[in-house]
Formats: sequence, structure tokens, C-alpha cells
Amino acid sequence: MRHLVTALALVPWSSTLLAQYPDKPVRLIVPWPPGGGVDIAARTVQPGLTEGLRQTLVIDNRPGAGGSIGSAQAAKMPPDGYTLLVASSSTHAVAPVLYKNIPYDPIRDFAPVSFIETKPYVLVVHPSLPAKNIGELIGLARTSKTPLTMASAGTGSSNHLVGELFQMLTGVKFIHVPYRGTAPAGLAVISGEADLQIDQVAPALPNIVSGRLRALAITTEKRSPQLPNLPTLHESGVRGGEATGYTALVAPAGTPAIVLERLNAALVSVLRSRGIVERFASQGSESAPSTPDQVTQKFKEDLAKWARVVAKAGVRVE
Repeated sequence: MRHLVTALALVPWSSTLLAQYPDKPVRLIVPWPPGGGVDIAARTVQPGLTEGLRQTLVIDNRPGAGGSIGSAQAAKMPPDGYTLLVASSSTHAVAPVLYKNIPYDPIRDFAPVSFIETKPYVLVVHPSLPAKNIGELIGLARTSKTPLTMASAGTGSSNHLVGELFQMLTGVKFIHVPYRGTAPAGLAVISGEADLQIDQVAPALPNIVSGRLRALAITTEKRSPQLPNLPTLHESGVRGGEATGYTALVAPAGTPAIVLERLNAALVSVLRSRGIVERFASQGSESAPSTPDQVTQKFKEDLAKWARVVAKAGVRVE
């Protein structure tokens, strides 16, 4: 009886909350600097969400420590729907398995709303490398007297881990060369300083189109609209190599379900609009409206996947 009374007491409160929410500006924490991929995703959906919620969304960039500073701050905020976080595969699938003392739990401390976008990775090589497809790259890596070098955005970065996964699945071994970010790593491959890189499509696409890089395969389950003639790793004979980057909207754990439903409905509507679908496509990613359960499932799957990769490859970060 006590539980029934409590439940009945919450009904008018929930209806009132839905009618009023949001009645003041909503803060959107982006745990990366302005101008980066996660920040661009947030600013892409910000106008539509502002219109859908009929309230201002204020973007608050809180960079540092691989996204963990802003994420930890968001996790500690009141669960009232007025502070949200733009999470990513880095903050919610990679960082938690790389760092021992990360100040938040990616599952327990957050309530997902929806994915915002997904970002495929593409394996690219210097055009002079005598490998036109994945099979030839694997053969070259196994027979070359000098090991091939793989550039990355840094030890423990997402593209580094995707590269380690590729090596685990194919049995080849590259020499990992970490750089200070994706752009320097890409320039290293373009200049011939490194042989290959696994990068997100958006930054690599202009160099693929210009011929300064040769693309061999995409890492997603299906082909990329931006590179429709490029096979997937699965099509190229590498099973289990699927990997995507992504951004997602999450709230602090304990946020009322009715608020999460309101946010999900608003965001999904934005993500399904033709303009946003085309905008993300032009950025090399794909609009990804989803349910909260789909987000949670993906977080859990990727946490397990990258934990295995980190352990087997012996990846260490300070």
C-alpha cells in the first residue's frame, strides 16, 4: 500500500514537471575544446534542440584529461535535466578502460538520452605503399623486411585502439608511432613519414579525394555514403573489426524518466530532420537517433571490447 500511495503521489508531480520542463536555460557540457568533433556535433544539434524544447541550450566547454574533467563534473550535477553532457566513445568506452582512477562510472553515473551521430573509421596508407586492398596490406606486413609504421593521434587514442584491434584480428604487427593529435598523424602518412593510419572519415576524406592518401577499407558494418565504393573490413575478410566513434547526449543518473523522454523526443526529431542528416553527412558522420537502451547497450559492448584490446595489446598511458 505504501508503494501504491507513493506512486500515485508522483503522478501529478510528473505531469507538472513535463508541463514546466524546461523553464530555464539548459547547460550542455562539452568535455572537449571548441572546434573539435564533439563540440561540432553539439553545435550542430543545438539550434534544433533550442527550438524543440523552447528553451535556450548553453554550450559549456570543459576540456581536459581526455574528456574526463567535464564528464565528471556533469555526473555530479543535480539530476533535474538542466545539466546535460555530450558524451563520446572516448569518454564512455575508451577512457574508463585506460585510466585506473577515472572520476566517474560511464554506466552507473549517467542516464542516456540518445546517440547524436556515429563516425566511421577508415584505414588509409601512403599512395606509394604497394597495397591496393586489405589483403595486400596484410601480405605486405607479413613479408616486409622493415615493419610497417602506424601513425595515431596518441597512445590510447581511439584510432590507436582500432589499429590494435586490426592487428589482433589479422595477426600482423605494425610499429605504433603516436603523434600529438589526428592532424599531425595524418600529415605523417601524407609525407611518407608513416605508412598507414586508421582515422575517422571526416578529417581523412579530403586527402583521400585528392589522392594524397589511399583508402583501403571502412570499419563500419555497412559502407560509408561518403565512400560508397570502399569495402568494409568485413567484406575484405577481417571479421570482428567493426568500430565506430560516436557522440551521445546523456544526463546525470537519477534524472526523472519523464524528462529523459522529453529530451529524447526533441533530439530524435532534430536528428531525423533532412537538414541535420545532410549536415552530419557533409561532416563524414551519420545522424543516429536512438533509444536510451541502445546507447547503454553500445557503451557496455564497447567497454568490454576495448578492455580486451587494451589488455591484450598491453596499452599503457600515464
